[in-house]
Amino acid sequence: MKDLRSRLAWVSQPRFKTGIRWLIIGAVLYFLTRTLHNHWQEVAQIRIERAGWASLAIATGITLFAHMFTGYVWTWILQELRQPVSGAWGVQVYLKTNLAKYLPGNVWHFYGRVSAAKKTGIAVEVATLSVLLEPLLMVAAASTVGLVSFSQLDIHRFAPLVQVVLLIGTLSVVHPRVLNVLLQQVAKLKKTSLNSAPTRIRRYPILPLLGEVGFLLLRSLGFIATFLAIAPARVDQFPLLVGSFTWAWLMGFIIPGLPGGVGIFEVTAIAILGQHFPPAQVLSTVALYRLVNTLAETLGAGLVIIDERRQL
Repeated sequence: MKDLRSRLAWVSQPRFKTGIRWLIIGAVLYFLTRTLHNHWQEVAQIRIERAGWASLAIATGITLFAHMFTGYVWTWILQELRQPVSGAWGVQVYLKTNLAKYLPGNVWHFYGRVSAAKKTGIAVEVATLSVLLEPLLMVAAASTVGLVSFSQLDIHRFAPLVQVVLLIGTLSVVHPRVLNVLLQQVAKLKKTSLNSAPTRIRRYPILPLLGEVGFLLLRSLGFIATFLAIAPARVDQFPLLVGSFTWAWLMGFIIPGLPGGVGIFEVTAIAILGQHFPPAQVLSTVALYRLVNTLAETLGAGLVIIDERRQL
């Protein structure tokens, strides 16, 4: 027993976690570098026509709208916690803080939203709960969309089981009976009471969950528009692209590595789509989509800053 405890204590040490993180980063960079090296000549031959640039512009607009929409969904979560916030406020805060997820630690965007909520009079506990519920609902939404599209994917046979476990786990954690018990335990540790606290949820957050499903479908449409800028695709291949994007996004979201899921998303998308499309097309698409998403997030933050300065 003592030996087991000592091993568990060693695994939980920061040095071990840092080592795992760097191992993942190293594996991701090796895979990307090797794939790019093997198909670099094919990638260099790809040219984007005028219609392709229009498709990229559409992809950027759709992706920007997706980020705006998920900011609105965040206000639905706060409203479930009985906080009367407006959708416009939530969108502005979300877009302004979204770029902070690329900073080391991958938590600064959450800190920014909690700080902004606190300035409006929302209790820190409520704001923190809202930013904790959001990623749980995103994982549940991604698992739901991924399970629907699994018939289109040619991936490892255990992958559906992984998503089923994630789906059941996240849907259970955000259930009021489970979540409120967890909140009560946290309150006991803090020597406070949550019997009348606003951090108790009254019902299952079905509307925010559906909103996160919509967010992922919008992101998938942006990915499809980016793919169409590189090469044509049939309509019956769209479910394959949606499922591949969802699975890649989920892996980049939950696997610890580079901030913002950079690298892990690309590796997963290449591994799945490379079985159905030429590797050069897939490489170009995932690289362009990363630029499209970053551009959309930057535009969103920039528009909010410009709007705030106009109101001064």
